[in-house]
Amino acid sequence: MPGRALRATSRIAFLFCGLISLFTGVPYAMLRGVGLPVQSEWVLFAVALAVIGVCSVTLGVLPRSCIAKACRKDPDDQRLFPVLLKVLAIFAGVFYLVAVFAYFSPNRWNLNPQLMLALCPMYLVKMTFDPSPAAIFLLLAPMNATVFGSLGLTAAYAWLCFQGHRSSQGPKTD
Repeated sequence: MPGRALRATSRIAFLFCGLISLFTGVPYAMLRGVGLPVQSEWVLFAVALAVIGVCSVTLGVLPRSCIAKACRKDPDDQRLFPVLLKVLAIFAGVFYLVAVFAYFSPNRWNLNPQLMLALCPMYLVKMTFDPSPAAIFLLLAPMNATVFGSLGLTAAYAWLCFQGHRSSQGPKTD
């Protein structure tokens, strides 16, 4: 894929994943309403989804030069966006499967709701009503995949920035 097409595709994916992460946090905020500060775990989920979404949307709209500058890379470096896109795809694929597993796991396993909400934010829907398999495969699992793809993107960007700052300092000689 040519560099320009890859960068455009990456930006669209970053923006889309970030917006879905922000959208996924809405049920957490709406479900508890005024009582949200009382239930700290709900606040944690809503804030985490919002931070991940904002980071991903920011990466989607920031100019390439700003992203490259933060990572201490050349703005024309062809490896910058493919790395971020690959990590996004890996996280999205793994957590798509986690969402499908969460749906098809037997009720007798008594999965911990806090753990499942952390691994699959859309598990909230399964807790409130029983969605159809089509809704899981076509709506809820892809939404979970985009949320965690956004998390992977944020983690990869932070890693690239940290790696860029460490390599720019170089080894210390005394």
